[in-house]
Amino acid sequence: MKFIDEAIIEVCAGKGGDGCLSFRREKFVPRGGPDGGDGGRGGDVVLVSDGGINSLAQFRYKRKFSAVNGQGGAGRNRTGAGGDDCRIRVPAGTLVFDADTKERITDLNRSDTAFVVAQGGRGGVGNMRFKSSTNRAPRRTVPGTPGDARTLRLELQVLADVGLLGLPNAGKSTFLRAVSQARPKVADYPFTTLHPELGVVDVDSDSSFVIADIPGLIKGAATGVGLGVRFLNHLKRTRLLLHMVDIGPETLNDPVADIQTVEHELAEFDAELAGRPRWLVLNKVDLMSDEEADQILQTLVESLSWTSPRFIVSGFTGKGCRGVMLEVQRWLAQLDRSAEQ
Repeated sequence: MKFIDEAIIEVCAGKGGDGCLSFRREKFVPRGGPDGGDGGRGGDVVLVSDGGINSLAQFRYKRKFSAVNGQGGAGRNRTGAGGDDCRIRVPAGTLVFDADTKERITDLNRSDTAFVVAQGGRGGVGNMRFKSSTNRAPRRTVPGTPGDARTLRLELQVLADVGLLGLPNAGKSTFLRAVSQARPKVADYPFTTLHPELGVVDVDSDSSFVIADIPGLIKGAATGVGLGVRFLNHLKRTRLLLHMVDIGPETLNDPVADIQTVEHELAEFDAELAGRPRWLVLNKVDLMSDEEADQILQTLVESLSWTSPRFIVSGFTGKGCRGVMLEVQRWLAQLDRSAEQ
């Protein structure tokens, strides 16, 4: 299924049923009083977050959603049935905006959360309600009111604890395959990853977290160049960024320049995201000796004045990957404990 992270939909709640104009008619009661019932309320349009959905692709072909109208009232003071709600399932992590006013309506950042985005109309009033001591045969009724109608913009931001970022071909997808059960496409050319991939990392039987891989960034990404900028929004909910860098002997790039490029694009895109904790992960060390890898790491630390944690791994062989995940789990657990205090 194609990954879609933005969608425009039109929603219309149900109209309330009209009130009924009716008079009691029975044998031997030729002039019975009013008995027109009220109309039923219109159905709501409700968005429901679902952790099992990871894309807005369902809205590529169906973009209009309507709830059921309420039924009109009937004689014998019978109230019309209310209209059924229209429940639309969306991925957990969906932001909902009014497409016309640009106002953010809600953030469905938890699974199994429901939010009414369009309320059904009120049911009308039957003539039974207008009977009084001075008006024994009222003919007045009130029609049901229309339901809300609006155009919504849905924006998906995936829910992940850790985000992977780096230049194309830094080995992010290979690393994700090594540490989780996710199976993103891996190939030796840029932009193999065309949409965010999520993987669950099971550190032990009681501890796990979600890691997200986005398409690689390139110079000018903050201004719309390449693919990565489109998906940087998916890192906004993460608590930690792992900056993957290719230091394999076959790379023609300068690792220092590569790191600075990503730092610059992050800062240009979102200052808050650029200030998020970021750890350095040097990848593809299976193609060199440990001494060569250590020397490159030392050079990077000195050149960049890097003080955050840094690691040497091989996503291909799995070397060092579990150690990184253990450190990430400890860091997330400490963060959770601090938040509870």
